Amino acid sequence: MANEIRSIDDIDPKYREDYSDSGFWEKVKSVLKSAGLELIYKAIQLYYVMKKPDCPLSVKMSIIAALGYFISPLDIIPDFIPFVGFSDDLLAVGAALMMAESYVDEEVKRQARETIDNIFGEGTSAGLN
Repeated sequence: MANEIRSIDDIDPKYREDYSDSGFWEKVKSVLKSAGLELIYKAIQLYYVMKKPDCPLSVKMSIIAALGYFISPLDIIPDFIPFVGFSDDLLAVGAALMMAESYVDEEVKRQARETIDNIFGEGTSAGLN
């Protein structure tokens, strides 16, 4: 793949610098209603894939770039714009999810649903696959 990320230096420095675990969790907690549960669920899946020891560096770096973009206050489409504000975040998360697809197993999905229930209340993840 010509655009494959091989090291952290291949990630746009802005998004590499914007990513942090604490920044990710702060964003998740603050945008549920405006971003939607499905986007949050997919972003949390990426977070857990990134933590897997068998996940290749190129996939981890793609995830960091996508989650860094998700966290970043500077987006192509500002998050505060109704209905379309998170569409660019969805595209970034979706692209990383396509690269990470083979690492999103039942354990990752379980962890993501459990995390959603812990943060937003029991049963919030009902219906998520």
